[in-house]
Amino acid sequence: MTTTGPLRGASTSAAAAAPPALWYPAGRPPAFTPAEILAVAARIREPVHIVAAPSGSDTAAGAGAGAVAGLGIAVGGSTSPAGTGQSGLPLLGTLPPLCPEWLGDRSFAETHGVRFPYAAGEMAGGIATVAMVSAMARAGMLGFFGAAGLDPDRVERSVAELSATLTGKPNWGVNLIHSPGAPALEERIADIALRHRVPAVSASAFMALTPAVVHIAARGLHRGTHGRIQRRTRLFAKVSRPEVAGPFMSPAPPALLRALVERGRLTAAEAELASRVPVAEDVTVEADSGGHTDNRPLAVLLPVMLALRDELTAAHGYDRVIRVGAAGGLGTPAAVAAAFALGAAYVVTGSVNQATREAGLSGDAKRMLAQADIADVTMAPAADMFELGVKVQVLRRGTFFAPRSARLYQLYRDHARWEDIPPEQRAKVEKDVLQAPFDTVWAETRRFWEQRDPAQAARAEHDARHRMALVFRWYLGMSSRWAVSGRSARRADYQIWCGPAMGAFNRWAAHSFLADPDRRDVAQIALNFLEGAALITRAHQLRSHGVPVPAAAFAPRPRRLA
Repeated sequence: MTTTGPLRGASTSAAAAAPPALWYPAGRPPAFTPAEILAVAARIREPVHIVAAPSGSDTAAGAGAGAVAGLGIAVGGSTSPAGTGQSGLPLLGTLPPLCPEWLGDRSFAETHGVRFPYAAGEMAGGIATVAMVSAMARAGMLGFFGAAGLDPDRVERSVAELSATLTGKPNWGVNLIHSPGAPALEERIADIALRHRVPAVSASAFMALTPAVVHIAARGLHRGTHGRIQRRTRLFAKVSRPEVAGPFMSPAPPALLRALVERGRLTAAEAELASRVPVAEDVTVEADSGGHTDNRPLAVLLPVMLALRDELTAAHGYDRVIRVGAAGGLGTPAAVAAAFALGAAYVVTGSVNQATREAGLSGDAKRMLAQADIADVTMAPAADMFELGVKVQVLRRGTFFAPRSARLYQLYRDHARWEDIPPEQRAKVEKDVLQAPFDTVWAETRRFWEQRDPAQAARAEHDARHRMALVFRWYLGMSSRWAVSGRSARRADYQIWCGPAMGAFNRWAAHSFLADPDRRDVAQIALNFLEGAALITRAHQLRSHGVPVPAAAFAPRPRRLA
């Protein structure tokens, strides 16, 4: 902000040193009443002048508590030093234009070929569809295809479609999820991404670095025309703990790089370059989100990660910054504005995109999401990390998935095999949860794993506890598929990943065109979040300089945006 006179809190000496200036209207009068200030504050793409009413006027005496008496704002007009003989209003300062594009780190847009510092996250099971990723790319934002939980053949078909549809566009990507129980599957997805030259890959739910994720980060590294190391694939790391973030912000471990070179997965030159750059230059801090989450508040987590980034950047002597983005709990423009105010380079939304037209979720499940409130979520066992006791956040309202899956995990934890469970409890599981005999479900599960990962099926034949785990995981896996397909007979078992942001979004969107799931568009939500965040940021700037900004300026409503 350019200041030309004293503002609230300014020292007497500073005020005396500032040259006085005046603002002159040119058809647009200044704003002093709440309604007028609200209208002018919304003109974020124009410079806004902070002006004072003439002393002794009614306006000068009518400021509310905490505001500077008679302070208002104006756009347009002209300014000049005082003493020119013209009659104008005292000019206290000028705020430059503020566009939604400028809220994050400018290097994010430059690196990823986007207009806005915004991404739609990789909702698993194909819920983040090809259509969603394409819509985000066309709107000048980033989108990640939800590859987690899908058959590799389907992932390859979807990646090929995106590659053909978005030829030449760098602003799209796919998900690589940590699969500790199936490392071969993780490597297959990584190979698909590399083979099709996917521009960006978002690594999620990782507890440690793996060969697959380091392979993606290091493959294709080379020096550009000016000697700087360039990436072929831009890796995002979605993290929720500093001990997980640290390795992604550091160069890849030498042992992992050597192993990849020995396997012919990397060249020696690529490995050498990988030892000089962080594994990921975009690290998404995941707070209280749907799906895999540690339920941490963003206001606690993000500053810790930013400090860690600064520490590791200094320690390794990087020549460019690691961008730290924010995800989790972003269901309103105010939440997005708060994330940027905390220092986020970009934002990633998830839960709110599931109820859009582009989402690969059934209409039935979308209507359930549209009715959720902020407390209608809970934690439940995760299908992909069931044996480890890892949990995901899911919708609680309208479904029994959470208590039923929790019961399955308790039985797995307490018994070595299915036959050891008391008969009456086995009968209840078969009747209410599996809705089929255990052996029938195992036969179906075995056929699945014989195709996906034969080692899992072979192990289960000799390990009764592993066999029980795979059958219980069948329920956890199918419950999300039932929600995707809209199998109404299993509605009570829908697993819908969801965080409290969904409820916040529904409250914000109520009584607007976004209230109806059939009218929710992923790009419209994104544009409204960004525009609203810019409006709130402007309102905060003005209020911090003493302007009596009305409360409505901090609560922008949904509207159709081009």
